[in-house]
Amino acid sequence: MILEIAQLQIKPGQEAEFEAAFLQAQQIIASMPGYLGHELQKCLERADHYMLLVRWASVEHHEVGFRKSPQYQQWRALLHHFYDPFPTVLHYTQVAGPGLIARAAS
Repeated sequence: MILEIAQLQIKPGQEAEFEAAFLQAQQIIASMPGYLGHELQKCLERADHYMLLVRWASVEHHEVGFRKSPQYQQWRALLHHFYDPFPTVLHYTQVAGPGLIARAAS
């Protein structure tokens, strides 16, 4: 499992419209092969900052399966015009935490 993290900065004053569009867009991403779950977090200190966390079975499920799909064009049309600047997206793998402690103990 990998974790995609995207820091999203939304054009000021468009937060409500972005959140409404995301409610539609999340149905698209949730339907993709390899999708395991997601969260959209809103920053408390900066109203126009969000963090998108998406769990995928592999980087390929995100980079190839989703980004090269027709559904990605729908996602893009719904969300990309809200970003300024365009977000950096990185992928992470777990190296510590409760799930790894349980596996190490067995």
